[in-house]
Amino acid sequence: MKKIEKVRAWLRKRRGQNTVEYLLMLTVVVGVVLVAGAALKHFMPGLFASIEQMISGAASNLGSGGN
Repeated sequence: MKKIEKVRAWLRKRRGQNTVEYLLMLTVVVGVVLVAGAALKHFMPGLFASIEQMISGAASNLGSGGN
């Protein structure tokens, strides 16, 4: 029983992150980025087309003198 108490005391005293905890955090971040990328994959082409149309419309207005 004493060994278990020593391990528990050591775990309570331990501070900061170790490599495994950093790898788990990195895994979560990469997972979120991959899920967000997959969700936005279908949204982005329409967004870029919309931006392209806005830029073309603004450029044609500048070329016509703003009329």
